[in-house]
Amino acid sequence: MLIGVSAKSQSWVPGYFYDVKGNKEIGLIRYKGSGNGPIKDEGFIEFKANKKANTTVLSASDLSSFVMGRDSFVVAAAPRTGAWSKNEIDFVLVAVDADKEDPKLYMFEGKVGGGGGGVQPSVGLGIGGGFGGGGGGFGGGIGGGISIPLGGGGHKATSYFYGRNTAEMKELTPANFVDVMSNIMGDEPEIVDELHQNRYSLGNIGKLLDKFYKLQAEHGAQQ
Repeated sequence: MLIGVSAKSQSWVPGYFYDVKGNKEIGLIRYKGSGNGPIKDEGFIEFKANKKANTTVLSASDLSSFVMGRDSFVVAAAPRTGAWSKNEIDFVLVAVDADKEDPKLYMFEGKVGGGGGGVQPSVGLGIGGGFGGGGGGFGGGIGGGISIPLGGGGHKATSYFYGRNTAEMKELTPANFVDVMSNIMGDEPEIVDELHQNRYSLGNIGKLLDKFYKLQAEHGAQQ
């Protein structure tokens, strides 16, 4: 299992970001996932061009996307459903990218009943490889809708959303799981068959994603 970026470690990780004008900056990124940013109710990242450079703080509304290591993130406004942070604008991890016409799968880990939150790749993500990229493994054991009690009130819950872009995000639920994931993973017939055999659910979505990326990597190597 590949381990992705640890947002909680607050360590500097090689990466890059695109601002709202489409400009790309390469350097080191630190994403805390919580705390006081430059703009109220927005997530933020810290950036510096190299180890010796000054640190710049960038709010979510300054950015369109960023990449830390193997993990890709895009800016999203708070949806009407699902676990979310205290921020109205924050970042979601792109769990499965796709062609422009196909829905993508997004992941967000936040608190329910306690505020706060943020995407926490430290739970074992190593997905993505840049926008439009593939490969890597998704750490098993991450379950949609699973709530973990936290000290001080609230529960940590992982929510998954789907859509062609973040403006069209809808929540992935047990009721739409098979149809949505069959659409997203339609280029892997083996997985689609297993979905319709009810071998996967939100509770074991980590295993589903892990197998999807494994098959994608195998088929990519055969091309």
